[in-house]
Amino acid sequence: MKTASPEARLQSGRLQDALKTVRLKVAAARWLHRQWQKRGLWARLMWPFSCLVLGYVWAKRVWYQSNSHRVYRAPVPVIVVGNLFVGGVGKTPVVIALVQQLLAMGYHPGVISRGYGVNVGPTPRLGQGKLEPRMMGDEPALISEQTAAPVSVHPNRRLACQALLQAYPQVDIIVSDDGLQHLALARDLEIIVQDQRQIGNGWLLPAGPLRESPSRLRTVALVITRLATAPPHSAQSTPIDLAEAEAKAEVEAKAEAEAEARQQAPSSLNHATAARFVIKEPSELSMWLQVTHIHSLDHKINLSVKEFIGFQQNNTTTAIAAISEPDRFFKTLDDSGLLCQHCVGLPDHHPLEVALFDAQATDLVLITSKDAVKCQALHNPRIWVVATESVFSDALWAIKLVKQLPHPARSPSE
Repeated sequence: MKTASPEARLQSGRLQDALKTVRLKVAAARWLHRQWQKRGLWARLMWPFSCLVLGYVWAKRVWYQSNSHRVYRAPVPVIVVGNLFVGGVGKTPVVIALVQQLLAMGYHPGVISRGYGVNVGPTPRLGQGKLEPRMMGDEPALISEQTAAPVSVHPNRRLACQALLQAYPQVDIIVSDDGLQHLALARDLEIIVQDQRQIGNGWLLPAGPLRESPSRLRTVALVITRLATAPPHSAQSTPIDLAEAEAKAEVEAKAEAEAEARQQAPSSLNHATAARFVIKEPSELSMWLQVTHIHSLDHKINLSVKEFIGFQQNNTTTAIAAISEPDRFFKTLDDSGLLCQHCVGLPDHHPLEVALFDAQATDLVLITSKDAVKCQALHNPRIWVVATESVFSDALWAIKLVKQLPHPARSPSE
């Protein structure tokens, strides 16, 4: 029997200690999220601090409204995809789907992002295609890899916008990954993404999970709720005929405009009531992730779900996810018939090192596409990537959204 070297034992011990720390952090995060779903003792003790946060959020919005010269407006339309619930709720798949739809419509979208976990420095970082996640962040790297759209990363969204437009002058519409609370950036449309936790207990941090008041949901163009699983009897994703889709969206938009024109606010209403009467409620739709295929880390082998299930029969499998809600990934695998003997949930953006994969005793390891961008330097044939695509309850949502732009993006033919 081969005995492990002292260096190997030391490395294994460090890995186990690190995993214990990670498990404690994950357990603490889960406890906190459970408290945020109710107005229990802990939440009530934190409520006075939430009142201070609410006051700060209100004062910040009023300040920017009173100092409009402090707000940067880009020369092209800006669509912000953000969230109220702290942490990850599924914004990145929505950004990817929106950018892909804009490209299909003939536009030239660019993406700006904060670059979470990356010390960008004073100058924005830019790139297109396959990017280094340690330089750009794992989410911007994933967005650019899957859409080939140019990406600009910097905490200051104004600098990110300006650098993006200077480096890629063909960009005619900007999608901001997060930035809903970054009021120094003017935006033409806002999308709020939430998951099935929605607004939790309805309180702001730290008593609740929200960054802003729940009333913010009524001020955006679109609210997208990410479902943990596909709804019963949901249709499978099918290619969209853009000409037909745009014509259908045009007819629906015209019908809505005619219906709104027929609705007149009663003359007896006062000004404030009349204003509320004519405000259009935000559109709402659902989205969920659908497994499309499983590919090797080097992209050389692509298997359908059915083919991979057959491949699994004589192999043991571990699933690893370093995303905001790892259990969602594990549930998606289970719903797709992909069986895993072990599941390892790590905090969002957690690095995936060689030692972590070496420590897995199973034959196969399944990871997310987001985690795969952090494993570009690895050459481990045991690692397989679960590729997914977003499915929406309304396939025409992006076309309808673009038609709502107050200052439409340049027509692709112009």
